[in-house]
Amino acid sequence: MSDYISAFFEAWQIEDPKARLEKITSAVTEAIQYDDPRTSDTIQGINTLSDYVGMFSANAPGWAAKVVASDTSNGMTRSTVAFSGIGPDGSEQTQYGQYFVEQENGLISRMVGFVGVGKLE
Repeated sequence: MSDYISAFFEAWQIEDPKARLEKITSAVTEAIQYDDPRTSDTIQGINTLSDYVGMFSANAPGWAAKVVASDTSNGMTRSTVAFSGIGPDGSEQTQYGQYFVEQENGLISRMVGFVGVGKLE
């Protein structure tokens, strides 16, 4: 798996804003572009991205995000991420997302996320 992608998702459970920003900065370019199904516009820049990621830990305390599968083809990396934690009913829950990642000099330059892992027809 790509270390920079794993490092980025490790930041999702860091509640301290400074520590989260440091972790994200280690994984992405300054001109990072991030698209997510939960955002209406492209998130641009490290600080804005760190603030967005901080909403995850604020809204889902104790949950973690972890890359569980990853592969690369022609410079594009596809990663499946498990978001896991204790749900409102007290049981362990996992939701999956899939991310397509472009990199520049070993860092994430653009990432596009999708809820789930796609639909089979």
